[in-house]
Amino acid sequence: MIRATIQFCTYNRAWLLERVLDACFDQTIAESEYEVVVVDDGSADATPAVIEAARRRAPCAFTVVTQANAGLAAARNAGVARASGERIIFIDDDVLPLPTFVDEHLRAGERRPGAIVRGGAIEVTSPDDLPPPIWSIKNYSGNYFWTTNVSLPLATMRALGGFDEAFSEYGWEDIDVGLRLRKARVPAVFSPRALVYHVKPRPRGASVERAVAQARAQARTAVRLVRRHPGWRATLATGINPVQRSFHALMRSMQFDRRFRRRLASLENDRELGPSEARAARALANEAYFEEIERALRV
Repeated sequence: MIRATIQFCTYNRAWLLERVLDACFDQTIAESEYEVVVVDDGSADATPAVIEAARRRAPCAFTVVTQANAGLAAARNAGVARASGERIIFIDDDVLPLPTFVDEHLRAGERRPGAIVRGGAIEVTSPDDLPPPIWSIKNYSGNYFWTTNVSLPLATMRALGGFDEAFSEYGWEDIDVGLRLRKARVPAVFSPRALVYHVKPRPRGASVERAVAQARAQARTAVRLVRRHPGWRATLATGINPVQRSFHALMRSMQFDRRFRRRLASLENDRELGPSEARAARALANEAYFEEIERALRV
């Protein structure tokens, strides 16, 4: 019997994918009791080769779905459709689960049958420099449903209707699911022992414009989220509220984004950003996010 499915989607992250798959395969639960379902959402790098190599060493059931790039919500739904575990555990393709990961999700689910189980995540900059696997409050996420590390009964996910594929750009598709689950009164528990490492490399010069473009896409989906869920939870999470909108309007009027761009103008693509440059890059993406929110609200 398949008790659990680890499901994740991947897109152009071949450099880390082997490590993620090996962590998924290295679980303390019996190999016959869990499976891994991966959706390759149209990767154009070495992802297919990494996956084929993984097929030959997978100790558990291993299902791969390959599709043209359709966005994370559609890819997640493709994974849900192929899952067979009683509990489906969602992670991302930059996450390294600990060996006890599946066991801990199942234990927490048994203690609270039917509940969402939210796991802990330790943010790291490299998969080769991992701290002791001890979760602390600084790594806490208050999201009700965060696909970096979350599980629920597969039947509950299917009854909900899966992910909303109208969220075709980056961001908020999992928060939408969480708001719908909360409305359906599905309870949630937090298990810090269901632990992963979340790999977030230090930014480099080439990543700045990608981060800005991603922030703009996330702003457009934020507006979609607020229109679907016009309550305080969505407006607070997305920043689409009078306080934050007014603050960032003031920032734009003072042309802070131009100052950030000047600070980053001489960056070389392959150079790692220093601390002050990284702060400027984050601020630039943040201002792009709020600027795009105002544009999207007018549509």
